[in-house]
Order: sequence, then C-alpha cells, then structure tokens
Amino acid sequence: MGMTNSNVVPQPEILDSQQCWSLLRQTSIGRLAFTFEGRPDVLPVNYKVDQEAIFFRTGDGTKFSALEGDAYVALEADAVSAEFGTAWSVVVKGRAVLANSTNASLDTVSRTLFPWQGVDKQHLIHIVPETVTGRRYTLTAPMSWRISLDDAIRAGLE
Repeated sequence: MGMTNSNVVPQPEILDSQQCWSLLRQTSIGRLAFTFEGRPDVLPVNYKVDQEAIFFRTGDGTKFSALEGDAYVALEADAVSAEFGTAWSVVVKGRAVLANSTNASLDTVSRTLFPWQGVDKQHLIHIVPETVTGRRYTLTAPMSWRISLDDAIRAGLE
C-alpha cells in the first residue's frame, strides 16, 4: 500500500508571495534553471534578495552566455528542518537581465554577494520575477511510510 491515503499523507501548505519572499531571504543558495544550446541546465548560485528581486553574480562562461538576451529562468531555493519536521521550497520564474550596478541600492547588493569562487564574477544578474510560488511540507518519518519492499524495489528500477 503506497502513501496515497489522504488521511495519512499531510498536504503541503501553499505559501503566499509574502511568505515566499521571507523564506528566500533566509537562505542564499539556490539552483538556477535555464536553457543553453537548446538543452535544460541547472547550476547552483548564491543570491541576494533586494525587495522583491533576486541578484547573483556570474562570470563569462556557460551561465552568462545562456542568460544573454533576457533569458527566461527559474530559481529554486529550499530548506529542510529535521528538528521541526518541516521543509519548504520556493520557485521564482522570470527574466534574467544584466543589472546596472551604478544604482546605489544595487551597488550595496552587489558588494554583499560573495560567489563561492570569488574571482571573475564581474556580471551582476537581476532576476525580474514574473511568478513566485512555494510550498511548506510536514515531514513524515521514513518508518511510517507504507511501501512494500516489492513496490520500493520496482520504483527504483523503473
């Protein structure tokens, strides 16, 4: 018997926009999804939230080439708290545009971004959000999963 009984499986909480932005401010690492040469790609980025916009730095290379021309992207950030038995995920979809850091506010954001590699990350990218969605989940202890061994093995092989 799988985890299909709605009396057993907690339903995810749908988060409103304000909750999503609040959670995005609590972490600084996400996964940027984009298309490069007609194929999907996902790379980690460290980002900053400024009001309701996301900024990150990148250097010349695959990511920057893919983002030229106001590319449509998605950024996903999440966190899991085993202590509190919850997890959340937020996805921001929008256009990635080269930011002009001459703006005083952007200059402050730019100076607080510290890429993992730290060098050659001269391009400040601004994700202009079109949609922001999120969910919060209540974690279920693995021992309470009601999956037979046969189903688990078959699912792993499919």
